[in-house]
Amino acid sequence: MSDDNITLTAGDAEVTVQPGNGGRVKGLRIGGVEMLRQGERFGCFPMVPWCGRVRDGRFLDGAAVRQMPLNAPPHAIHGTVRDGAWRTARTSTAEAVITAELADPWPHPGRVTQVVALTEDALTLTMSVETYDSSFPAQIGWHPWFNRNLGGEGAQDVRLDFDPAWQEERGDDHLPTGNRIDPKPGPWDDCFGMPGGVDVTLTWPGQLELKVASREEWVVVYDEQEAAVCVEPQTGPPNGLNTLPRLVTPLEPLEATTTWSWRRL
Repeated sequence: MSDDNITLTAGDAEVTVQPGNGGRVKGLRIGGVEMLRQGERFGCFPMVPWCGRVRDGRFLDGAAVRQMPLNAPPHAIHGTVRDGAWRTARTSTAEAVITAELADPWPHPGRVTQVVALTEDALTLTMSVETYDSSFPAQIGWHPWFNRNLGGEGAQDVRLDFDPAWQEERGDDHLPTGNRIDPKPGPWDDCFGMPGGVDVTLTWPGQLELKVASREEWVVVYDEQEAAVCVEPQTGPPNGLNTLPRLVTPLEPLEATTTWSWRRL
């Protein structure tokens, strides 16, 4: 099938998926208003087979130490699949299924599948990682860049509301130290624990409320840039390949889902 941009529609919601640009969701328009920061590196990209930074790009894989490229020196960041082209498996009016093969520099063959499903008031992203033979540690996450301001007369910047159980203390190297602390006020480039599942509400006053939810209990919030804020549900914390690995086996793939639901204000 063609791997050109895919457009999904439901009611007055429209989603653009870019298989050829790292399998990212390029845009989400609600009533003609774009919710995601535009640009080659933005939108919402999948983080697989790891999320955030891996210390020095190294992780333990069984008895072997693996080295990933240092694309955020001195660390490796955000996995490998956002850098390559995905394939389109199937599409319909409101759903797309796209796949990517895990390949060099990742040491194990495997397949990543992402399902993008749109309704009139929600977008659901589901991702799975399968292995063909050997087991390996992995993580799944999403990195959306939500526009801080939606524009329009008198438009106000987004407000972020969430109630995490803890914040991962961040070291000078931007990685969690292993200590859990009481949540601190922003600005953030930090990981938070939400044992009941990720539940973060973004409110653009007088315009729209959007809720980011996931059964996973980890979320990174990044709001240090002027143009956008990021709310990133993921299956483990940054450097999680070393500190909290999830194992993908031939019998048990790793799967995660996030849903963004919205309502007009």
